[in-house]
Formats: sequence, structure tokens, C-alpha cells
Amino acid sequence: MGDDCSEAIHRLYHFLDGELTPQRRTEIQAHLDDCGPCLEAFDFEAEVRLMIASKCHDDVPETLRIRIAQAIRHEELHFRPDGLA
Repeated sequence: MGDDCSEAIHRLYHFLDGELTPQRRTEIQAHLDDCGPCLEAFDFEAEVRLMIASKCHDDVPETLRIRIAQAIRHEELHFRPDGLA
């Protein structure tokens, strides 16, 4: 695995999430077109994401939403970034 492969794998998640600049996306796509192992890693990750998206589309129960919101508020109130509570 070369430096280009390391860079492509490192940027894979950003590539899949559409978070790269057009130039960077083109560079990564060119690498994927020429590198079988990186393309396999890309295909595997893309397939996993599709499977998760298809299986995890149920609505979250309202009670869970409320508990998560309460936990976030608790964290915000009790654990400030400056260490002061």
C-alpha cells in the first residue's frame, strides 16, 4: 500500500459523504479507478452504508427521543468546555 492508497483510504469516508472539494474528489476517484485494493475497500464501505441505511430507517420511539434530549441538556448544563460546572 503506497502513500496514495493511504490517502485514498483516509479520505474514503469524506468521499462517500460528499465532503471533498471537486478537485480532491476527482483525485480520489482517479486513484480508485486505478487501484483495485482501494476500489474494493470503497465498494465494501459503500455496500455497508447502503445496508445500514436500508435496515435502519425505522422511526425512533418518542420516549427514546425524550431521553436523548434530556441527556444532551444534562451534559450541556453540567459539563461545560471550560471545566466549570
